[in-house]
Amino acid sequence: MCPTRAAVANRLRRTVTLAAALVLAVASSAQAQSLTLALSSGVARQGDVVAVRVTAPRDATGVTVHAFQTTWLAYQEDATTWHALVGIDLDRRPGTYDVAAAVASPAASASRPLTIVARRFRTRTLTVAPDYVNPSPELMARITADAAFLTAAYARSTDTPAWSDGFIRPVPGPANSSFGTRSVFNGEKRNPHAGTDFLSGTGTPIHAPAGGRIVAARNLFFTGNTVIIDHGLGVFSMLAHLSRLDVREGDTVDTGMIVGLVGATGRVTGPHLHWALRIGDARVDPLSALALAQGHR
Repeated sequence: MCPTRAAVANRLRRTVTLAAALVLAVASSAQAQSLTLALSSGVARQGDVVAVRVTAPRDATGVTVHAFQTTWLAYQEDATTWHALVGIDLDRRPGTYDVAAAVASPAASASRPLTIVARRFRTRTLTVAPDYVNPSPELMARITADAAFLTAAYARSTDTPAWSDGFIRPVPGPANSSFGTRSVFNGEKRNPHAGTDFLSGTGTPIHAPAGGRIVAARNLFFTGNTVIIDHGLGVFSMLAHLSRLDVREGDTVDTGMIVGLVGATGRVTGPHLHWALRIGDARVDPLSALALAQGHR
């Protein structure tokens, strides 16, 4: 029996529909495959910085990077390449996590595993003025005001990545292994040391580790004369214990510009530079950022 014209037409429509669906599936697959993600390292320690490179379709919009239930801001280098820095907080639990990239349009995603290994943090015991361990109510009011100021300073970041050419050492002196150290002041435990100390003498010029906008240039109770630079996209440097401030809040600085001089102000036992680096809310080791000087390009 010969098929009717209606049956032939229905069969033809189904064939065309299946072909169209196959074309869309192939196109969707090609779009997904055109999004790639690369990490500067697949294994990192607590406190490390990981550079992320995303290659996306030429017409992609809304490229984002995600890890640790956090979105990390990315910038576009050219028509198909995006970069982001992911910070591994010093208290991040060791384990294997996914670092993912996503594109809003055309919809696509990619991910890579990142293994975080434990880092050994030493303990240091220091003796400082009693007010820095058990402050009076009057000093507590100042400490509370300082904390509110810092929260506001870190709350907003420019959308221009002044760190895109990497970071430089702020002083030539050697750095010790103080990052993440568990601190005991006058016999009492305090928060981990969230920066790296550089053993430089009083009066040594301090250079901006990367360009950016000065969001703090003032005396704070614990960190003394302090400069904070917003490097853009949620990346901030704190340079602390200065003997002199050479910038003002609101100034713009380029990489290498002098922002002040090394000193011994605030809670210290001697002159040195304390450099703390934040990426988003992650407290990271500045030495890890220095090691990435060319790694994110």
